[in-house]
Amino acid sequence: MASVYVVVPAGIHDPARPSGGNVYDRRVCRGLADGGWTVHELEAAGAWPWPDASARAGLALVIRGIPDGAVVVIDGLIASAVGEVLVPERSRLRLVVLVHMPLGAGPSQRGVTAPLHQGVVDTRENERAALSAAAAVVTTSAWTKDWLLDEYELRADRVHVAQPGVDAAELALGTPAGGELLCVATLTPGKGHDLLLAALATLADLPWRCLCAGSVERDRDFADDLGRLARDARFGDRVRFVGPLDGADLDLAYAQADALVLASRAETYGMVVTEALARGIPVVATSVGGLPEALGGTEDGRPGLLVPPDDPAALAAALRRWLTDARLRQRLREAALDRRATLLGWETTTARLAVVLAAAARDEPAMANAADFVTLNHAPGS
Repeated sequence: MASVYVVVPAGIHDPARPSGGNVYDRRVCRGLADGGWTVHELEAAGAWPWPDASARAGLALVIRGIPDGAVVVIDGLIASAVGEVLVPERSRLRLVVLVHMPLGAGPSQRGVTAPLHQGVVDTRENERAALSAAAAVVTTSAWTKDWLLDEYELRADRVHVAQPGVDAAELALGTPAGGELLCVATLTPGKGHDLLLAALATLADLPWRCLCAGSVERDRDFADDLGRLARDARFGDRVRFVGPLDGADLDLAYAQADALVLASRAETYGMVVTEALARGIPVVATSVGGLPEALGGTEDGRPGLLVPPDDPAALAAALRRWLTDARLRQRLREAALDRRATLLGWETTTARLAVVLAAAARDEPAMANAADFVTLNHAPGS
């Protein structure tokens, strides 16, 4: 039976710390186990991706405890920060790094704030070393793969894409006016809630409400600033910050939404986009990173509106179009239904990852991109 060790940040099962990366790690671990792999999940304590000396030492002990020749998947938040730990292990272990977000792309790309002592140049060199030491690298979007190949000159036959899957979901009914807006994102500068509030402040003449679901703990100062911005704009109960939602509470938020809104300054994919599309909900978002990839469709048949990042006026204009043009809303809803039928499930994600792991176990590169050799087609909307 195939065996894999999966090294993840401590706390990925904590419902108070939701993130796309945590969901992805949990789902592929479960999927691999269901597919017959023996999965050894190892949690690494520390403030990843900025570990202190204790966290680095603890991770080194974890890695040294893995038997020779084992296939090891390491979450990129950990791996990209500890090249000095992984490079000496490259000949002993079959290392596979799962990159949710490139650390070397800078704080705005990561959506997190780097400590003052952590320079981007040092981060890039560390990440380059870690990824170069890996038998394979798996990214969650074609955008991320291209970024890594361009910036780090990795071997193309060792970098693969396994996009996040999405679960089947009931269609959201929507409202005639389209005024129920939903933003699902952790409150950090990278997610652009300040831009969203600035855009909404210009739409006071229109009927709308916006529910913002996301943790306020990642960057408490930024969350407090958003509260002040909302009070200054006198939104009243039109904008609500309700903290992280999951399970039935998140399902209910989607069910009551007309459109998903994301003002992100950067994204490597955007799992909430496909979660919305699985319910037939159109998306108004910034055209950054992997977001257009997640949205899918063509310019004529795109299930949403894309605007430039860091441009609240453009975001406001797109939202005004959505709120005032019934025919546009209908067209985007129809496009969302079309896109819903093409979405892939977590079975496909796991199968693509399994192709890479099997090749790593044989100490050979997976042929071309793992996605080219997976024919599973699970359409959650079917």
